[in-house]
Amino acid sequence: MSERHAEGTSRELHVGIGAGAEAVRPAPGDGPAAPGAQGKELATEDMVLNIGPQHPSTHGVLRLRLTLDGELISSAEPIVGYMHRGAEKLFEVRDYRQIIVLANRHDWLSAFANELGVVLAVERMLGMETPPRAVWTRTLLAELNRVLNHLMFLGSYPLELGAITPVFYAFRERETLQAVMEEVSGGRMHYMFNRVGGLKEELPEGWSDRAARAVADVRRRLPDIENLIVDNEIFLARTRGVGVLDRETIMQYGVSGPIARASGVDMDLRRDEPYLAYGELPVRVVTREAGDCHARFEVLLEQVKVSLDLADACLERLRELPPGPINQRLPKVLKVPEGHTYAWTENPLGLNGYYLVSRGEKTPWRLKLRSASYNNVQVLRETLPGHLVSDMVAILGSMFFVVGDIDK
Repeated sequence: MSERHAEGTSRELHVGIGAGAEAVRPAPGDGPAAPGAQGKELATEDMVLNIGPQHPSTHGVLRLRLTLDGELISSAEPIVGYMHRGAEKLFEVRDYRQIIVLANRHDWLSAFANELGVVLAVERMLGMETPPRAVWTRTLLAELNRVLNHLMFLGSYPLELGAITPVFYAFRERETLQAVMEEVSGGRMHYMFNRVGGLKEELPEGWSDRAARAVADVRRRLPDIENLIVDNEIFLARTRGVGVLDRETIMQYGVSGPIARASGVDMDLRRDEPYLAYGELPVRVVTREAGDCHARFEVLLEQVKVSLDLADACLERLRELPPGPINQRLPKVLKVPEGHTYAWTENPLGLNGYYLVSRGEKTPWRLKLRSASYNNVQVLRETLPGHLVSDMVAILGSMFFVVGDIDK
């Protein structure tokens, strides 16, 4: 290693849409060794490569600052915050009905699940019991939302590795489920169907039968995606043994969800600390031991099957329940008693936590949001070093994050 390398000399390139490489003029002495200079090493220098913040592989405005030794990544730093809009501060000037509008937007693929954490925290502070029909319907819609989230990544991840066809199959299944979600809530992304004390309104007549048919259709056609991808030799070559995360690193960074379970962390709040109706459901936790990109994809695919089974169980239970209310009547001005509580949920991408502090007013004094993607993406600084730049896209895509969920 030359003295210039030891001193940390580096040059920087920016990679992104509309951004070219910065021309770097070599310093004196950076060129090849002069003829006859025996015993001296060739002068080398690190290259700092900026991936993003406007780059297709980063799924949004995420920036990765990579230090390269040739084509090998020697260090990686995820730089976040480009989409930060102060959601937690906005919570403090909204009442408990208005907060739901903001809370479902940070992870735009899991809007229904995002709403749940807020209403569960408020209901706990109020000591409010939700009607059984609302509990089972919430559980059903949360699982359908989980399937929608996972199908997006099951289609987009192979696309990043060069396989175009799976995304069309995945979106076909998404549209099947989106139809029933849109019918019940009126929204395709931001459902706004949760309310403190239950749900917005009763389910449309005949909706349960249409939802059951949609679940059956998706389950029947899911092997189309599985057969295209899982054993594809190119997909295996790009993902197996790449981006391995060990259990200890997972625990140190607070990584959760499918990424943690792909590394053997057998944890799922739906089974371990049940909320909603999960305590009465047989929640099967999918795990793998390899901890690589392929294991993460397999966990996501298998979790779709688990969620479809849970959705069927919820539909069956809803048919058995007697008619009854689906929400609670609330006062015009809803005030939460003074105190604090922490509610967490098993969101599609991992653990979401909501720490609510109330001073007895109609707005929270503080509502701290713990989003899954923020912790999950930090582990890239441990995962990327030692891999080639060409593997960066495969590893990044397998982290299954939403940039809004990182930045809040």
